Amino acid sequence: MRATALPLATTFAAALAAALLLTSCGDSGDDGAGGAGGDEGQKSGGAGAAAACVIADMEVQVGPANAAPAAGDTGNVPVTLTNEGAACVLDGLPTVALKADGTSSDVAADEAATARKQTLAEGGTTSFTLTYVLGEAGGAQSLAVKTAEFGLPGAEGTHAFPWSYGEVALKGEQPDATVSGFQQGD
Repeated sequence: MRATALPLATTFAAALAAALLLTSCGDSGDDGAGGAGGDEGQKSGGAGAAAACVIADMEVQVGPANAAPAAGDTGNVPVTLTNEGAACVLDGLPTVALKADGTSSDVAADEAATARKQTLAEGGTTSFTLTYVLGEAGGAQSLAVKTAEFGLPGAEGTHAFPWSYGEVALKGEQPDATVSGFQQGD
């Protein structure tokens, strides 16, 4: 009997904590319609339920990177997002594409990446990391990346940034790169 009472109490306490956390992330009444236009997928000012996060409401910081020093080495490029709009929801993983001279190659999710739903309050931050293997400059098994572009789950619009971390090695025809899940900040 004691063994069943403890897990039930723990489950109830966890459910209560989750409910309190979710109610503290409710709609603040601010519609977040700043002048960041250009991206589609604007949030609806629905009563109480947060909509999907959109790029137009995010301040984006790329880096500082831990660039790969030599061909075959691994580098990491962190991307930090700060929500400048009303509370919104990230439900899934970021999408990333590497662009090189008219071609676009999607980056696979890291094996350890977990798609989870999280609410990002106004002023809240989250981040993800793009990990890549440096290719040999001019090599047949390298992708000469010019830009990287990412999008948020459930929303239209993307953000592109110049790629200054060297060529990316190829695994078959795909870039030897992965993207992590979102890591919520403060």
